[in-house]
Amino acid sequence: MSDFSVSDFGIVADANTNQAPAIQAAIDACHNAGGGRVVIPAGRKIFAGSIVMRSNVELHVERGASLIASGNPDDFKVVVGNLKHRQAFIMADGADNIAFTGAGVIDGNGRAYVKENLPHIYVMKDGRPKTFLLLGCHHVTMRDITVRDGANWTVRFSGCDDVVIHGIRIYNDLKTPNSDAVDLDRCRNVRISDCHIESGDDCIVLKALHETEGYGPCENITVRGCTLVSTSSALIVGCEAKAVMRNVIFDSCTIQRSHRGLAVHLSEGCDVENILFQNMVVETRAFHPKWWGRGESIYVTSIPWTKKDTVGVVKNVRFINILARGEVGVFIRGWEPRLIDGLLLENVRMEVDKWSKLPGGQHDIRPYPEDEGGDGPVGNGVYDAPIDAFYIKNATNVTVRHCEAAWGKNRQPYMRHALFAENVHGLIVDDFTGTAADPKFDDIVRDDIPTEPGMRRAVVRS
Repeated sequence: MSDFSVSDFGIVADANTNQAPAIQAAIDACHNAGGGRVVIPAGRKIFAGSIVMRSNVELHVERGASLIASGNPDDFKVVVGNLKHRQAFIMADGADNIAFTGAGVIDGNGRAYVKENLPHIYVMKDGRPKTFLLLGCHHVTMRDITVRDGANWTVRFSGCDDVVIHGIRIYNDLKTPNSDAVDLDRCRNVRISDCHIESGDDCIVLKALHETEGYGPCENITVRGCTLVSTSSALIVGCEAKAVMRNVIFDSCTIQRSHRGLAVHLSEGCDVENILFQNMVVETRAFHPKWWGRGESIYVTSIPWTKKDTVGVVKNVRFINILARGEVGVFIRGWEPRLIDGLLLENVRMEVDKWSKLPGGQHDIRPYPEDEGGDGPVGNGVYDAPIDAFYIKNATNVTVRHCEAAWGKNRQPYMRHALFAENVHGLIVDDFTGTAADPKFDDIVRDDIPTEPGMRRAVVRS
């Protein structure tokens, strides 16, 4: 492999100079030579604006080196693709066989874009760049690097095929809004493994955005062996979905100090199907109301973004072998019963407790802006409600098998039933254990609603 050190292309030791032209010259020379490795040497701190990757190029950041995004928005004027928000640090459009490797640091310099430091969230300046933006690329590898302080979506792949992300570390500020760690938008055949991620928004999120509609569905994704911390959702499918998202496995991850744990959050008109969450340890707590969520460990919804929108169906989702502790438990809600269909909870232990100082006893269905009854706005889709360990409303063909509800030491007056099911067609509860938070409440509440032809009635087996 041929190496192209950026030191040979005019890099200067100056934190106030945009070094992108020198780095771009090294990338272009490597590409024109048929491929190879562009090296950021150990011991260097290099500030740069937009860089565009080319096919057959590996960007290698050596241990002890840092490649840092400029704090000047004017340094991110290079354009790839036809996107609405396209400022980015490291970009590629249609590149093939590219890689990002090394034990060094790629820094998004999010701290340079903080406008106001509120107690629980930053107010950000305009023009903050994404750290990575890859469009329509094939055969992409990201391995061993540390990505730090993303100013906006940190690692965004849109329409990419055959992607490996292994052993990377992402450390974003937990107060930075929209600093998603990994966004997979309409991507296919992606494998993420053995990563540690801390992010001020979703850690790993699947999307199908309107602006990238030419790339098709988001499908065939596996995520394994990751450790995750998030001020939003640690692992989530949705909520932006203009094409089907399907065939996804999340396996053997641990989630700590997160706002939501495992989520399928559908708000638009396409379906989500064949999603498996298994072998997880999850801890969730409430954060400031500026962040969506109230501390749900498992969250599944199909609720339209606005009253004018339609929403698709969440079907064939499985949660198996989950140990969870949260300030809200399992929250499953469809806008109508058939919008969540074929859901399984098996070997799920859900312990509900309270340890943050923020108020509890609320449901959060944002972005929908109406209250539960649709009678008027409540500000942003948050409304007061009792908290049940397992809450299921408006769903079809739901099985709860070998599950356990438990309550922590700090039980609150708003904590109620071990399992509450309302308007659930075809509910099976098999070997469920757990009592209500207070003896005056029933342990299990369910409505045996009249069923349509061919539908099962609610069944409870002890």
